Amino acid sequence: MAIEIKVPPLGESLVDAVVGQWLKGEGDAINRGDTILELETDKVNLEVTAEDDGVLGAIQRQEGDTVTVGEVLGTLEAGDGAPLADNPEAAPDPAAVEGSDTETTTEPESTDAPGGPPATQPATTEPAASENGGEDPAAGRAAPAVRRMAEEHGIDLAAVSGNGPGGRITRDDLFAHLAMAGKASSSATPQSTDEPVAKPTPAPTADQAATPATEADPAREERVRLSRRRQTIATRLVEAQQTAAMLTTFNEIDLTAVMDLRSRRKDAFKEKHGVGLGFMSFFTKAAIGALKAFPNVNAELQGNELVLKKYYDIGIAVGVEEGLVVPVMRNADRMTFAEIEQTIVELAGKARDNKLALADLQGGTFTITNGGIFGSLLSTPILNTPQVGILGMHTIQQRPIARDGEVVIRPMMYVALTYDHRIVDGSDAVRFLVTIKTLLEDPVNLLLEG
Repeated sequence: MAIEIKVPPLGESLVDAVVGQWLKGEGDAINRGDTILELETDKVNLEVTAEDDGVLGAIQRQEGDTVTVGEVLGTLEAGDGAPLADNPEAAPDPAAVEGSDTETTTEPESTDAPGGPPATQPATTEPAASENGGEDPAAGRAAPAVRRMAEEHGIDLAAVSGNGPGGRITRDDLFAHLAMAGKASSSATPQSTDEPVAKPTPAPTADQAATPATEADPAREERVRLSRRRQTIATRLVEAQQTAAMLTTFNEIDLTAVMDLRSRRKDAFKEKHGVGLGFMSFFTKAAIGALKAFPNVNAELQGNELVLKKYYDIGIAVGVEEGLVVPVMRNADRMTFAEIEQTIVELAGKARDNKLALADLQGGTFTITNGGIFGSLLSTPILNTPQVGILGMHTIQQRPIARDGEVVIRPMMYVALTYDHRIVDGSDAVRFLVTIKTLLEDPVNLLLEG
């Protein structure tokens, strides 16, 4: 009896998802609890796991398909991993059938470049065309995504050497085939002098000369599907530009006192709390102090009402492979320096491992983003709507500045505050940054006001 693999509940406010990567292939043995595939949502990626042991049957929704809660993604059949009778993906592995023509094994598609010489595939291991209902007999050596790619480029799979496990054809094999075909066509010359002489080709018109070649060259271009998260990020950034009156103001901070304090206390701090004393805890404390002084920056516009929030859920922007995510520290004003650093480490780790839950990303009253870790000297961050303020940190540079009539070298950082000018006046935005500057240039103030 087949068990349907369905889209699980996605979470509050999420109604659909995009099929990400299938981690198992048709005919693969599945154990209860194994992750079968990933679903991409607007905020996080979700893993779909097996509810029972069996064999993955027909895959009904492919990578990139949009699906809704309860929709069938595929089936889980009874079995122990042997190829399914109607599964075109099941191709014999010559290494596994030596001395026998009845046993076969399936191998998942490999997208890695081969580590050795190309594997040879005896002709006797390929199914006959009649057994596939007239289809290309080489199709059984390629996954659905690879077959689609071959169709898009007009490639005959029978002419492609498979270098994946069991002689399976991978994307790399298609790229190599296309590259070789391009070289062959460019170097081809007439083989007979009996052919009629071709007429000279007329010179292209201006329009024709300006039209680039439309044939895709995988050596020069690659098309990558945008993840659902990246699409959502793009939509939200454009939406923020269109719906908020964004303006950015700047200041610079002398971090001498903060760096001296960190230098004196970092070893004892790490020994006691098990985490390093970073700059983010100082900036979080300073931002909270400024938010208390200027409550309009910790607010949200809802229709004709301004919602002033008397709690401080601070979002910390984290850059990951699929784009920026902003997990939230709840009630950060009640946290110690150590608790802030520990929470940041935990949230950043979950972001990198793609383990963030929806609850980690929801809400937030103000955001801090640190482009300085990538070397950014200055930037204008974009609001994380519906928030009305975001603080941008940047790289620390030793720069000459004037102090008491003398030029001295100090560790300086430019900071930026982007704010919604509909809610926050320019004078408040400037004084907000001055408050942060004051708190950080004399860190003792963080204990008194932060």
